[in-house]
Amino acid sequence: MTTDVSTYRYNHTMYRIKDPKASIKFYTEALGMKLLEEHHSEESKFSLYFLGYEDPASKGLVRLGRQGLLELTHNHGTENDADFAYNTGNGDVGGYGHIAITVDDLQAACARFDSLSVKFIKRPEEGRMKHIAFVSDPDGYRVEILENPMLRR
Repeated sequence: MTTDVSTYRYNHTMYRIKDPKASIKFYTEALGMKLLEEHHSEESKFSLYFLGYEDPASKGLVRLGRQGLLELTHNHGTENDADFAYNTGNGDVGGYGHIAITVDDLQAACARFDSLSVKFIKRPEEGRMKHIAFVSDPDGYRVEILENPMLRR
């Protein structure tokens, strides 16, 4: 039995989320992702939401044919528990870091995030690294925002 590693692709990262409405709103409205697919298992009491960006290379591809997706996993009932929170791996001990999104204009993106009341962890003007920002999703997962001038039209 053999396998060809040149065919391997990074497909997705999975985050456990408390409230799918809040999380989907953040990723679609604030970050511009598209909800590409969802699956609901009432018997097992969980739902999966797959989000990503549409670009010419991925248009029309099935989920397993795409790259760089975000899977949000919701265990039913967590949204009703005010004290419930997932460990995002970014506490005192650390461990997990973040995902990163590239934007065409960092300052304009940050102004847009402000207008949407997105929570900032680090603004570009804070600290030594002026070329990045960090925002937080509704569950506290970190998202790095990077400017890519090649995206400007």
